[in-house]
Amino acid sequence: MLKVHIIKAFDGFTVNAAFEAPAGITAIFGPSGSGKTSVIRGVAGLLDCDTADVDLSGEQLGRLAPSKRKIGYVFQDARLFPHMTVLKNLRYGGTHDEAAVIAVLGLADLLDRYPASLSGGEKQRVALGRALMSAPEILLLDEPLSALDGPRKAEVLPYLEALRDQTDIPILYVSHDMGEVTRLARHIVVLDDGQVVLSGPLEDVLADPAAVPFLGVQDTGSVLTGRVVGHADDGLTKIETGAGALWVPGSVGRAGGMLRVRIPAQDVILSTSPPTGMSALNVLSVTIAELQRGVDAGVVVALRAGNDRLLARITKRSCDAMGLAEGMQVFAILKATAIAPDDVG
Repeated sequence: MLKVHIIKAFDGFTVNAAFEAPAGITAIFGPSGSGKTSVIRGVAGLLDCDTADVDLSGEQLGRLAPSKRKIGYVFQDARLFPHMTVLKNLRYGGTHDEAAVIAVLGLADLLDRYPASLSGGEKQRVALGRALMSAPEILLLDEPLSALDGPRKAEVLPYLEALRDQTDIPILYVSHDMGEVTRLARHIVVLDDGQVVLSGPLEDVLADPAAVPFLGVQDTGSVLTGRVVGHADDGLTKIETGAGALWVPGSVGRAGGMLRVRIPAQDVILSTSPPTGMSALNVLSVTIAELQRGVDAGVVVALRAGNDRLLARITKRSCDAMGLAEGMQVFAILKATAIAPDDVG
């Protein structure tokens, strides 16, 4: 377990962030200027902090020089050495688990090439491999996909998922892209104005109505995890979740494999009776757990189906007209086409 407490006073702004991060990916999420990069620079020892408590399983790393902390750091830009081949760039970090790193990141065909001949996605995979081959005990990823376009992001994400599933070290992943976060992270720390405002397992935090002011209307939603049970001939995939079956576009995942699906709250429609004669394929029977009225015209409705949690965002007018109340059984409706490819992984 990684325990972090970073305090850094800037001119007119102070970062004071304390949180815990287990093995796997913990997303550090928040708007620009919220202190995300300052936090992980403090963890790495690259920022002179007023307080830098970095405890990894009882070892106080904050007392060590940056070079002694056994931390791998991947920046927004790959920062590869242009005069070195991919293999030499990788070995500059070290040779720890060289064959495994090359295999996991799909680098075997790139080893003799130079950075100038690589795509942006390939460069980031090499930078990630170099960090891993240094045998890090903590991995810090500072918006590693932010400089990439959509296709290049799509190229790298599966490798990051493979890394997440095959490593047992804490990984802090800085991002302001909720699509990336929901595909990759198991835990999330939400920063606002230098403070930790939310922290915990991803599914719990995203489905909490209290997260809405900090995540924003566009990013508010929930995550369901389910098993792929089949691929239909018409191009849809069926995923069985604890809340019920979901149809999503495309042939995604492998039969029997687990996938996570992000469901934006604004895409969920509620009905007090079983809907009929409609085009939407996904209808989940849910119970209203909480109603949170905003200062605008909206109401955030927290929903439960077994152990799974969902959010819906509707208008106050609809809420009142339907007579919604905590404990009511309702139906959550979601168009399959409303689920973006980047929200399934």
